[in-house]
Order: sequence, then C-alpha cells, then structure tokens
Amino acid sequence: MSQAPQDTSDASRRIDARIDELRDWRGDVLARVRALIHDADPDVVEDVKWVKPTNPHGVPTWSHDGLVCTGEVYKAYVKLTFAHGAKLDDPDDLFNASLDGGTRRAIDVRERDVLQSAAFKALFLRAVTFNRTKKAKA
Repeated sequence: MSQAPQDTSDASRRIDARIDELRDWRGDVLARVRALIHDADPDVVEDVKWVKPTNPHGVPTWSHDGLVCTGEVYKAYVKLTFAHGAKLDDPDDLFNASLDGGTRRAIDVRERDVLQSAAFKALFLRAVTFNRTKKAKA
C-alpha cells in the first residue's frame, strides 16, 4: 500500500534523516546518488513512498514528469531502480540488476563499488527525457 505524496520539504528532511541514521557506506552512497540526481536535474522532485510497518523509513524516490528512480537501502547494497529502465539506452552498462523484467532496471551499488558520476547523470537524464516523451504522447 503506497502512501500519498508528501510535502517536498518533508520528504527531503526524511531522506536527510535516513542518510544521517545509516552512518555507514550506504548513507554515503545514498547521499552521493542524491547529489548526482540534483546536479543532473535541478527540477527533480523528491518523495518518500511505501512507508509501512516492515519499512518504516519508506523508499526515497525522484520524479520528473513521472517516477524516474528509487533508492532502496539493503544490508549489502543500495538499489537504484529506474522505473522505465528497460526502455533506456545504457551504453556504460550501469544496470546490473533486475535485467530480466520488461519495465524496470536497477543498479545495485555495493560497499566498494564506484558509480561513474557522468554516466549515472546521463542515464538519469535519459530517464527524464523518456518520461517527458511519454507524457507528451498521452
């Protein structure tokens, strides 16, 4: 059951709190990814969705003309799931998870992984362009 969209400033504060609470490499990854997303698209909208008893922190999400990416935190990795990743060109082979699905694709970032900043930002912008194109056709 998903939660209604929150006030953007509330969502940003909740993501800040989650990053601070992690106090390990996962918080560093989430903070870095978040900075790359805002650098790539200053108009991106942050939210926290899918808050429930088994996941009280919810899942940080970033949207622009529709959902672009989520940032789920697990014990061994941070999963960055692109809502329409299967439709995106990935010339830098960033997608390394959820490769068999027809819609989503993900990047699992583990503790010692190095996420290529320029490639990630370019992928994020391709996802925004996909959303805009999809919205324009609707």
